[in-house]
Amino acid sequence: MRWNLHETEDGSPVVLIVDDVPENLAVLHDTLDETGHTVLVALDGEAALARARQAQPDVVLLDAIMPGMDGFEVARRLKADPQTAHIPIIFMTGLTETEHLLQALDAGGVDYVTKPVKPQEVIARMGVHLRTARQVRRGELEQEQARNALDAFGYATMTVRERDGRLMWQTPLARELLWRYCGTQAPETPEPVLQWLRRHVPDVRQGATAPVEPPRLTLSHGPRRLTFRLHRAVGDPADAAPNGEGGEWLIVMQETSDASALQGLMQTFGLTAREAEVLYWVAKGKTNRDIGDILGASPATVKKHLERIHAKLGVETRTAAAAMALQRVPTLSERTAG
Repeated sequence: MRWNLHETEDGSPVVLIVDDVPENLAVLHDTLDETGHTVLVALDGEAALARARQAQPDVVLLDAIMPGMDGFEVARRLKADPQTAHIPIIFMTGLTETEHLLQALDAGGVDYVTKPVKPQEVIARMGVHLRTARQVRRGELEQEQARNALDAFGYATMTVRERDGRLMWQTPLARELLWRYCGTQAPETPEPVLQWLRRHVPDVRQGATAPVEPPRLTLSHGPRRLTFRLHRAVGDPADAAPNGEGGEWLIVMQETSDASALQGLMQTFGLTAREAEVLYWVAKGKTNRDIGDILGASPATVKKHLERIHAKLGVETRTAAAAMALQRVPTLSERTAG
C-alpha cells in the first residue's frame, strides 16, 4: 500500500485521513485512491493540523479516539484556524452514544461514520460535502449540515435570537415538533420557550468560564413529551452587544413517549385507554382539573374515570391509586422520576 503525500495538481479531491493506526484503514485508502481521490495521512493530532494547513484538503476523515490529542480537539483547532475552518470534517468513530455524537458535531464535524468503516458509505457521505466544500469559506453551511444531521438521531434543533426572540433557523424535525406541540411557525418562537430562554441565558452567560447546563424545559402532549436543551451560543459575535447579550442560541429538542407506561397500566389493572391516561396523570400529581385540561374533558368526567379506577385497583384514594401504579408499573416510575 502506498500513501500519497503531496497535494494533487490535477484538481482531484484531496482527502486527509487522520488515524493513529492507519493500517486499519488500508481498504478505505485503496478504494479512495482507485476512485480518483488523492489521499493524505496523519498519524496524530499535531501532524493532522500541520498537514491540513499545508495541503488544504477538500475533506478530513478524522478518528475520534486517539492517544494524546483526540479527534474532538483536532476538530476544534481546525475550526478555530482561519486557514482550515472551511474544511468539512467527517468523524470516524466506534462511539454511538448520543452525547458523543453531539460532542463530535459540536467540535465542528459535519458528519460521522461508524467503525469498522465501509468505503462505499464513506465515499457517499463525502460526495455530499465535497460538492460544496470548496465554495464554503465561513462556517455557516457546515453548521447547518451538522444541525440537520441531528434529526437522524431524533434530536431537532433551532436557533433563537435573544434580543427580539425571533426563530432564525430550524431543522425539518424541529418545524414539525413546534407545530405539533405549540402551533407556531417560524419566525415565531413559542412563548414558553422564549420565557425559558430569557430566564436562563443570563445565568449561562455569567458562568461562561465554568458553564453549567440550565434546567431543561419540557412540554407535554398527551403521553408524549418534548424536552428543550439550551446548547450554546452560535452565530457571529458581532451581532451581539458588547456584554454578549442579543446573540443567537442553539436549542436542541428531543421527543419522548410514555406509551409503554400507558400500555403497562392497561394490562396490569385491566383499565381502558382513557382510564390509563387518567391514572398516568394522577401518578404525576395532577389534579382533576389539570387532567381535564390535558385530556380535553371536564373535571366531573375525570372524577368518574377515577372512581372506576379506584374500584378496579381496590383502593379508596387517589394517593393509594398513584402509589400502586408506581409500584406495579416500573416504566411509569422511571418516567415520573425523570
